[in-house]
Amino acid sequence: MSISARAVRFDEYNMWVTLSDARTLGVPLAWFPKLMHASPEQRDHFELSARGIHWDELDEDISVDGLIAGRGDVTQRPHRAA
Repeated sequence: MSISARAVRFDEYNMWVTLSDARTLGVPLAWFPKLMHASPEQRDHFELSARGIHWDELDEDISVDGLIAGRGDVTQRPHRAA
């Protein structure tokens, strides 16, 4: 059975995602800098798909599998000193 996002809402510090299996995940906005720095209007302009959540205006895609696994924005890798 594939789990998908059914609803998304925000408070000041978190994104809350209601899943198709009735769980609700709360994740810190700090995990997703594009969302953290977006306006409330921009955050609320998303599309749900079978695989995740997409913000066209913000060029942000978050997979449900990644949320369940506890992964934040994996495009922002820390730089290592050589």
